[in-house]
Amino acid sequence: MSHLVEIRDLKVAFDGVQVLHGIDLNVGRGEAIGLVGESGCGKSVTWLAALGLLPGKAAVSGSVRIEGRELRGVHRSALESVRGGRIAMIFQDPSSALNPVLRVGRQITEAVSLHRGLRGETARAEALRLMDMVGIPDARRRFDLYPHEFSGGQCQRLMIAIALAGEPDLLIADEPTTALDATIQAQILDLLIQLRTETRMATVFISHDLGAVSQVCERVCVMYAGRIVEQASIEQLFANPRHPYTRGLFDAIPRLDGPRDRLIPIPGTVPNPRYLAAGCAFAPRCPNAAAYCDLQRPALDMLADGRHLACFNPVPPANSLPVRRKILEGV
Repeated sequence: MSHLVEIRDLKVAFDGVQVLHGIDLNVGRGEAIGLVGESGCGKSVTWLAALGLLPGKAAVSGSVRIEGRELRGVHRSALESVRGGRIAMIFQDPSSALNPVLRVGRQITEAVSLHRGLRGETARAEALRLMDMVGIPDARRRFDLYPHEFSGGQCQRLMIAIALAGEPDLLIADEPTTALDATIQAQILDLLIQLRTETRMATVFISHDLGAVSQVCERVCVMYAGRIVEQASIEQLFANPRHPYTRGLFDAIPRLDGPRDRLIPIPGTVPNPRYLAAGCAFAPRCPNAAAYCDLQRPALDMLADGRHLACFNPVPPANSLPVRRKILEGV
C-alpha cells in the first residue's frame, strides 16, 4: 500500500515541556487507522501539529509529508490549500466548532467555495447534496437554520459535511462520537464507514472507544505519554494485545454477557509530561515492570508477526479474539 501521509520523528513541546516524543506514522491511501489511549496521551496533538494548528507557543519539529511533499515549514498559504482540501478534520465538539451566529448552509457553502471554487447556486446545490449525503433530513428547508436548531448528532453530521466539502484524501475524526448517545454513536460510525467505502478516502479515527475502533479501523496505534507503544492490525491487537498498557485498556472494558465481575482498572494516571522518568513512562503503572524498566526506555521495534511494540516485558501470546470481539459487540 502506497503512503498518502508520512510522519517522521514528530515532536511537540509547550513552554519547554516535551509532550510528543518522536512520532512515526504512515497512513496509506484508503486505509482506516485507529489512534487510541487515555486522555493526555497525545492523540489529538499529533494531528494538530501535523496540520500546523497548534498555538504559536508550541515548538514543533519533525517531518510531515503528503505524497512526498513536505508540510512542515511551508508558507501558510500552501498549508491552507492542504487543510480541508487534502486533509480534513472533524473536531471533538461540534457545538464549539460550528459558528453559532452563521446559518449552517452558509458554513458549508463557504467550505465548498474555499476548497473547490464553486459559487452561487452551484455551491448551494453542492452544500445541499452534502447535507443529504450525511443524513440531514429535509436539508433544503433546514439549510438556513442556525446550529442551535439542530440536535447534537445532527451537528456532528454537519461537521462531517463541512469536512467532506473539499473532497479530502484523508479524514481525521477526532472523538466524533464522544458526546452522543449510543444510538446516535452507531449512526455516526455507520456513516463514516459508508463514506469511506463510497469516497475511498483514508481515515484516522481518534477514540477512547475500542468497540468503535474495532468497527471502523484496519490498523491501530496505541499511544501512551506522547509515544506510540504498540501498533498492529485490528485482528492482531484484539486477538493478542502484547503491551501491558494495551492489555489494561481491554481489561477495563465492562462485559455485557456472563457473570458480573469487577472491572480491572489501570492503576494510577497518565504521568505529567513535566516529570517523566528516564525509563518506560508506563513502568509505574505496569504489572510486568522490572527494575530496569525505570532506567531504560524501550524502542518501538517490529516483532516477527509484523506488529510494532515498545516493551521489555510484553504480555505472553494468547488467542482470545472471539472473546474480545464478543465483549465489544455491545459496547
